[in-house]
Amino acid sequence: MPVNDAMKGKTVLVTGSTDGIGKATALGLAQMGAKVLLHGRDPEKGRRVHDEIARTTGNDQLDLFIADLASQRQVRRLAAEVMEKYESLHVLINNAGTFQVEHRLTEDGLETTFAVNYLTPFLLTHELLERLEESSPSRIINVASIAHLNAKVDWNNLQGERWYDGFEAYALSKLGIVLFTYELAKRLKGSAVTANCLHPGVIKTKLLRAGFGDYPGSPPEKGARTSIYLASSPDVKGISGEYFMECRPAKSSPLSYNKDLQERFWELAETFTGTA
Repeated sequence: MPVNDAMKGKTVLVTGSTDGIGKATALGLAQMGAKVLLHGRDPEKGRRVHDEIARTTGNDQLDLFIADLASQRQVRRLAAEVMEKYESLHVLINNAGTFQVEHRLTEDGLETTFAVNYLTPFLLTHELLERLEESSPSRIINVASIAHLNAKVDWNNLQGERWYDGFEAYALSKLGIVLFTYELAKRLKGSAVTANCLHPGVIKTKLLRAGFGDYPGSPPEKGARTSIYLASSPDVKGISGEYFMECRPAKSSPLSYNKDLQERFWELAETFTGTA
């Protein structure tokens, strides 16, 4: 399939792009002519997806990066490799996510869902922000979830120290990504870098199966639409600090608009990632 050149000259990094929504997002942007930086954990699977997208789209401007995003050391290495190899980065899509049924800690001693879904996008964005600013106008897109509406903030149990529920941990992590997006947009005001987040829909992915079994979901291609729209559409040029559903701005949870909470979660992430 020939590319349509709508994103020609743009370099895009999509985390978690060897499966599900991320793979569909990478495929869609490759079809639009973007230089797509793929990311996954498994080198063999990554190469297969790389070759499949290249073959399907006719776009040979694809690159593959391998990192386990549950490791802050590997997140930093991923960012360093991208910075070293590419002089431009126009779009960062923090798409990778996880749902952990049981309480698990990362090598950094952090609860895995909170670490991967919230702290990793925070850290990766921090590490790549210089390149995004140099490449501006540029866009940061964070894949959240409508599950954030169910989030409760218990400062004594953020890491599941006292008790653990998989869905509550997931909802909290996705509230974190919405709070992060709003605070980031605030801090980037006046620059040509925008930050927005989105709910992709209820999509049939490994994550949905892990958390909800055989719950019905839409195909990944539908889940990728809003990410692709936010990455490519001229309609959202200059728009920042918004939450999108089905390619339209929507209201996030009342809690997510709490400015004190936005700042506190930012400071929390700085502490946990050592970026203060």
